[in-house]
Amino acid sequence: MPASAVSAISADATRASSASARVTSLDIVRGVAMILMAIDHVRVYSGVPAGGPTFGVFFTRWITNFVAPAFVFLAGTSAWLYGRKLSNRGSLSKFLISRGLWLIFLELTFLRVAWTFNFDFQHYLLAGVIWMIGWSMIALAGAIYLPRPAIAAIGIGLIALHNLTNLFRPQLAHAFGPDGPNWFLRILYFGGAVDIGKSGPPLLVLFVLVPWAGLMFAGYAFGPVINRQAEFRRRICLQLGLTLTVLFLALRFLGVYGDPRPWDRHSLFSFLNTAKYPASLEFLCMTIGPMFLLWALAEGWSGRAAKIIETFGRVPMFYYLLHIPLIHIAACVVSLVREGHIDGWLFTNHPLDPGPQPSGYMWSLPLLYLVYAVCLLLLYFPCRWYANLKATKRSKLLSYI
Repeated sequence: MPASAVSAISADATRASSASARVTSLDIVRGVAMILMAIDHVRVYSGVPAGGPTFGVFFTRWITNFVAPAFVFLAGTSAWLYGRKLSNRGSLSKFLISRGLWLIFLELTFLRVAWTFNFDFQHYLLAGVIWMIGWSMIALAGAIYLPRPAIAAIGIGLIALHNLTNLFRPQLAHAFGPDGPNWFLRILYFGGAVDIGKSGPPLLVLFVLVPWAGLMFAGYAFGPVINRQAEFRRRICLQLGLTLTVLFLALRFLGVYGDPRPWDRHSLFSFLNTAKYPASLEFLCMTIGPMFLLWALAEGWSGRAAKIIETFGRVPMFYYLLHIPLIHIAACVVSLVREGHIDGWLFTNHPLDPGPQPSGYMWSLPLLYLVYAVCLLLLYFPCRWYANLKATKRSKLLSYI
């Protein structure tokens, strides 16, 4: 065989190996996000409010704010990595569209039932984080044909500039009229209830597309950094993390732009309570900055704890689909033990429209964290099994969960 052919084959093998190799630090960062996510979803069924006057209640909710931004940004980065395995951008575009539609379907069917344990579709549909990720993937399917700098510019623009709408709220309210924004604008940016036809169920839009789709675009544009050496990734992540964290502090102290909520200069809780729906520039700087700092620290992590966290990060969608029904079942068990029966409130339309909480139902924080720890332990074993399955079995179907 000619030397040139041997060199070409060797180069192809190297590229294939590079494309298929997992980046452990990325899985660790995503694993941390998965672990934190479960805290808030246990909180939903515990009756503990989303924030509150005490340190423990406030930070039980606040710490989970880091989850969605990391999840969405890394979904974009993972899309870039997945595209490296494919022959062309057309194949990646088709995959993103099909996976996006699949995620939207799961949000409106399996996850809706898992959240509520009821089948009252006539009165409640939730457009949550998986819905938003699905539509953002579909948007990214078109954007990948653009040059990478253009994708980055669009993503950063959506993140940084969407809060300009805060400066024109009176004019917007007048322009929309008494009924407010139409269904498309609600899904795109404003959120709220969207009526699906005259007799269809209300779709409660929690996660809108702007600026979240922009964050996924930014994650995709960040993808080539993954192929660099660990020390280079560490340096870039450290620089980005520090820059975004300092930008958050500056924007928050100035209070001129970046978040619609003013803050009380005598309250740390108020300072940290930035707008998530839709995610403000300050909210995203506050959360993505520390994500990059964690990523810098995660480069080179090893040991048993790192392996456990990495396991969760390797199967994020499998974890998500499993943890909501598991947490819901755990809440039913707690109710049965505490009250002698399963409270009917657990079968209402969680997490957005559950109705009034029963008197005396709310759990203590120690109980909340105990149930959370038990659920994490139970989740680890199926996640480890599925991570090993994905590592050893080649199937396109496995890439959808």
